Amino acid sequence: MRRAASVVDQRVERMGILTIKMPDIGEGIAEAELVEWHVAVGDPVAEDQLIASVMTDKATVEIPSHVSGTVVSLGGEVGQKLAIGSELVRLEVAGRGEPAPTEAAQAEAAALSAEPVGAHAAAPAVEAPQPDPKAEPAPPSAAKPAPAPAKPAAASPAAGHAVAPRAEGEKPLASPAVRARAREAGIDLRTVAGTGPVDRISHADLDAVFEKGSTQGNGSPKRGLAPDTSVKDIKVVGLRRMIADKMAASKKHIPHITYVEEVDVTKVEDLRATLNKSKRDDQPKLTLLPFLIKAMVIAIRDEPGVNAIFDDEANIIHQYGGVHIGMAAQTPNGLVVANVKHCEARDIWDTAAEVNRLAESARKGTITRDELRGSTITVTSLGALGGISHTPIINHPEVAIVGVNKMQIRPTWDGKQFLPRQVMNLSSSFDHRVIDGWNAATFVQRIKVLLEEPAMLFMEG
Repeated sequence: MRRAASVVDQRVERMGILTIKMPDIGEGIAEAELVEWHVAVGDPVAEDQLIASVMTDKATVEIPSHVSGTVVSLGGEVGQKLAIGSELVRLEVAGRGEPAPTEAAQAEAAALSAEPVGAHAAAPAVEAPQPDPKAEPAPPSAAKPAPAPAKPAAASPAAGHAVAPRAEGEKPLASPAVRARAREAGIDLRTVAGTGPVDRISHADLDAVFEKGSTQGNGSPKRGLAPDTSVKDIKVVGLRRMIADKMAASKKHIPHITYVEEVDVTKVEDLRATLNKSKRDDQPKLTLLPFLIKAMVIAIRDEPGVNAIFDDEANIIHQYGGVHIGMAAQTPNGLVVANVKHCEARDIWDTAAEVNRLAESARKGTITRDELRGSTITVTSLGALGGISHTPIINHPEVAIVGVNKMQIRPTWDGKQFLPRQVMNLSSSFDHRVIDGWNAATFVQRIKVLLEEPAMLFMEG
């Protein structure tokens, strides 16, 4: 068997087998997680066509092919971590000056793949029996007919002219962002014609579907009530796996204490509206977040212990002078924490501009690895869905996180009468190994005073 395999390898090499290896993504990355295949065994691949997507530290990298050929084998499964320089894809490419490979050679090459080659797979070689010289030859009519040759595979459609819907099992080419957008809109990408190279589907192709008001589906909706016994198995890979690992580590190692306080934000909302009306064209529109970040910077001067990282293996607390506030942002692919660096050196307008830039980069998936690490304390907000209160999970190995809940008009007693005021709750969690309840309460109360009397934000510098 070893000798047979060696013969096959030698024959395949003469046909022109090229191995594409996991490229060096940079920044000292030693391995990457495979999150999506854009090709399958047997697929034709054009030069510059995407073949796989990998993820490193929450940043997705798409890997193209630098040659044209046919996929012979894949180097791993989705969710598997591949080392830099390891085999990613093996392609059968046209050899220089060699004739096109025969169908038999293609079957032998496919045998190298981990996937089955189907009904035309070569059977194990056995020694043919020697004919008996005394036996009479069989009449020609008794001879069995030779099997019909296999039909050649249909040629792939020309780039930019895909016909929808595609065949059952045919996987359309699209980036992770396009796939997530289509999934949210309930669109089956197999029914969308791609206009990119090798029929790749772009955001513009989805926009065309939306403009035409196309409806997706394969029949009229079911009428009446019926039990749904379906079960969908979703493999936890990529960003979702990283989030799961991060949250599990935080809850496993950190004893959380959550402190909730009500804050009257009427004055700071009035100030925000006034500043937005008088802002310059080159200044960003202000939200509440830059004011909260400014209040956190000032409150950290009184309680510097909350602006820290706890190395629980070495039992060392790294307390930072610079305030690098992590901003939890929801993206189509999951939750990421963008890092607004050196907030102590930014004013309200500069903070707002940086918040907007990072949020846009996170949504587009272009945020860099450096922008996703190095935070010393985190703020999280669910916006209008913030609820009355929640218990935010600390971004390990930090020791504090400030959570924003939704604003509401509530009747507030001023000592003489009830007045309508804009009120929200701050839900903040702390690492109780490092932060005592008194220090947690002092920190949050300081933020409360600064937001309720926002002129103090500017008096503090």
